[in-house]
Amino acid sequence: MIKTRIKKNDNVVVITGVERGHSGKVLQVDRKKGRVVVEGINKKKKFVRPSQENPKGGIINLEYPIQLSNVQYFCDKCKMGVRIGIQLKNDSKVRVCKKCGKSFDN
Repeated sequence: MIKTRIKKNDNVVVITGVERGHSGKVLQVDRKKGRVVVEGINKKKKFVRPSQENPKGGIINLEYPIQLSNVQYFCDKCKMGVRIGIQLKNDSKVRVCKKCGKSFDN
């Protein structure tokens, strides 16, 4: 299992690869494989055979996973991808921006 501070519904920015600089919302995190699915990033076409759900078959666009190390959390205050730190507040762990100190968890 990969340890990560990125969760579902976080806004992230891609820092390497073909989609570098693009941002989106995290749809799914796979901690076993160390991969993350980001909305609108790494889209590929999948050819689907006819079935009950899709009687005609055809082509659908899907977001495929990318490496967890290729994304960073997008801080609204800093307007860029940042590393995430952990602080203890009222006996609970809270994720914070390493640059500006803004809290991400309320």
